[in-house]
Amino acid sequence: MNEKRTSPKRKAKELAKHIRRERPDYAYLKSLFQHLRAELEVEVPKAAKKLPYVPTEEELKRYYDVVWQAKNFQDMMIVKTLLYTAVRVSELISIKLVDVDFRYCQIRINNGKGKKDRIVPFPHSFKEMLAMHADSMKKKQAVYLFESSWKKKYTDRGIRKILAKYSEVAGMTQNLSPHKLRHFLLTWLKLYT
Repeated sequence: MNEKRTSPKRKAKELAKHIRRERPDYAYLKSLFQHLRAELEVEVPKAAKKLPYVPTEEELKRYYDVVWQAKNFQDMMIVKTLLYTAVRVSELISIKLVDVDFRYCQIRINNGKGKKDRIVPFPHSFKEMLAMHADSMKKKQAVYLFESSWKKKYTDRGIRKILAKYSEVAGMTQNLSPHKLRHFLLTWLKLYT
């Protein structure tokens, strides 16, 4: 069984000669190779499924403390808004000042996932701090709730860097991603409100 194999590039050229006249599209080729794998009894190796990283209660508390003691008020407001609303990063960076309704403690999300609009509540206890931040942004003539010092809205990558920075300071085993913050919202609220 140690016969020399034809190089994959050369074999691909040979196969292409045979099927080119049929003008195959992607779906056809996908199906063809599925049947070819079955005919040759080639098993597709399955990737081992890893359990998701779940921070311990101690890690969550450390992260929470590091964020709350931060000297950068805007960073703290970004993390708190993610925590208290469970919005996606793509939604967070697109929140305009006019989208925040302090009377009813809610934020309008425009063109969220699936291009859908929705209303997201935030806790009454967060209202005063969010209002202070919004007033500060209005004084800077900002359009968005969160803008960089260059008067531009944050990018998805910029928000992820902020979260990674606090994960590192808190000594987390892994970075606490925005997606994980969404999933841990209830845990956070249960532990700290």
